[in-house]
Amino acid sequence: MMGSEHRVLIANRGEIAIRIAKACISLGHDFACIHTAGDSESGHVDFAKRHGDARSLYRISSYHDANEIFSVADHSGATAIHPGYGFFAEDFRFARRAAERDRPLIFIGPSWWVVRELGDKINTKRLARSLNVPTVPGSDRPIYDEIEAVELAKSLFSFQKEQGFDSASVMVKASAGGGGMGIEEVVDLDEFRSVYRRIRNYAKRLFNDEGVLIEQRIFGFNHLEVQVVAEKTGKKQVHFGTRNCSIQSSGNQKRVEVAPGFVPGELHYLFDAAAVLESITNHSLAMAREVSYDSLGTWEWIVTPRGEPFLMEVNTRIQVENGVSAAISSIPGREEVDIVREQVRLGLGGRLSYDQKDIALSGVGIEYRIIAEAPEDNFAPWVGTITDFRWQERPWLKVHTQVPSDRDYTIPTDFDPNLALAIVRGDNLSEAKARGLEFLDSLVLEGRNTAGESLKSNIAYLREKTDVILEF
Repeated sequence: MMGSEHRVLIANRGEIAIRIAKACISLGHDFACIHTAGDSESGHVDFAKRHGDARSLYRISSYHDANEIFSVADHSGATAIHPGYGFFAEDFRFARRAAERDRPLIFIGPSWWVVRELGDKINTKRLARSLNVPTVPGSDRPIYDEIEAVELAKSLFSFQKEQGFDSASVMVKASAGGGGMGIEEVVDLDEFRSVYRRIRNYAKRLFNDEGVLIEQRIFGFNHLEVQVVAEKTGKKQVHFGTRNCSIQSSGNQKRVEVAPGFVPGELHYLFDAAAVLESITNHSLAMAREVSYDSLGTWEWIVTPRGEPFLMEVNTRIQVENGVSAAISSIPGREEVDIVREQVRLGLGGRLSYDQKDIALSGVGIEYRIIAEAPEDNFAPWVGTITDFRWQERPWLKVHTQVPSDRDYTIPTDFDPNLALAIVRGDNLSEAKARGLEFLDSLVLEGRNTAGESLKSNIAYLREKTDVILEF
């Protein structure tokens, strides 16, 4: 029997590693998983042992060590590498190294130069403005001169006053930063200078680049996303609808994601919500075409209470919430849409055999992030051992988890205590919400820490937030 065409090294962990491995198997490819000592009890390790071969599981010292990961790629005979999300997923240097090393690997993600171009907030804003895509008012290049920075801040404060905002605010950001690093809010022009100097010094110290971005703060917005899927040729791009990710923790970490982004047929909005959804999808695809985008990607938007959309950034990777977009999507001839599988298939040279008109979007999907944390204590992580975790299977429910079902599981302290993603689908918002509550109410999640105290989780918080899903 002939061997598979590819072996994909999965440079990630947990539930996404399992989903990528399943995608490889369904496409007829081999896979290789990695794990650290602290992650040895994870379900993705079990999966690799059960479904892989002698070259399907390797222990490494760190998920952040590129040299070690490439060494595993060579040892396992991998022909491709999938970064999952987090770690190296948006690192253009890692993607470039994979493509240009002596033994090249297919990077299952955008080409490294696309990752570089869209991973830079300034480049992205400049590209967007060249295509008349609305962006948050502010600078589209790093500002190194304090006098210029103060003039821009003055103009933004004046603009907000003219708009009738109750309180004005600007965001001062290190242009080379990311993940919320090097960002401060300023509400008064008098304090602007000192904050600008502080961020500039911070940026020079951490990133060796003292460039600063200055943007208007948008209040009361909703956070929307557009899921783009593209062929490796870069010649064909489609979208799989919109998502609303506005329910977030105090640290701006998503907790509930909903597809589509608004439901104008079921809820009343103070603006033309259908027109906003059409606008952000059209703008996202226009940018994807302009850069010859060649993988999965998410265009992230903020929408003001008056219905004004502004592009925030582009994530050049698969996102945690891809499954909720798949839940409302259908393609002729497919039993179900699996966006992870599509990314692997297209990344290894498959073609987009369908057009935008073939993708049907219907119903409402809700994704809950089930996390061992204490929302009442500023979402502080809980550390301990899961002793029981189960739910009732339903045709409208999918649960992705790395928590084993046949034994206790001690949550690794090296990572966020994410336990599972639960995706619920309904024909409409009210049905999706009712099913979401049914799932949360029937979920069994128990555990103890070393002091014998019971597990803390965000299930009650998710139940509470279900009531206000998609309301603006």
